[in-house]
Amino acid sequence: MVTIRKATVKDLKQLGQFEQGIVETERPFDSTLKAGVIHYYDLSKFINAEDSILLVADDNGQILASGFAQIRNAQDYLKHERYSHLGFMFVLPAFRGKGLNKMILDELMSWSRSQNVSEIRLEVYAENGTAKRAYEKAGFKPHILEMRRTV
Repeated sequence: MVTIRKATVKDLKQLGQFEQGIVETERPFDSTLKAGVIHYYDLSKFINAEDSILLVADDNGQILASGFAQIRNAQDYLKHERYSHLGFMFVLPAFRGKGLNKMILDELMSWSRSQNVSEIRLEVYAENGTAKRAYEKAGFKPHILEMRRTV
């Protein structure tokens, strides 16, 4: 039976593998990523910080999925003072399509509400249609498109 729980330092090795899975999934969408092993996150920080939560979907000791929420201060010109930034969303390929991402998202949104935060944001590559559809299905809407070019 799958349960959603807070990650612990004992999970860091497997979560590091998840991070590389995210990197490999995103490489086709981002030509600016360096080759080889790269790190987006300080996962131990998310485990230990009071302003964040790192969750995993656990099936009898096997971690199948992950995601974090971090409370961040909003820009002064926005209506909300703080928002919850979601990231590190990953589901092992063999377990995709089974609702694990939604289970993690639901718990992250619940935690965010418990922190008195009503604005929740995440980033997704514009060309990553699969991820965009999953987030739209969960109620997220596109907001800003960042554009770039090289010279």
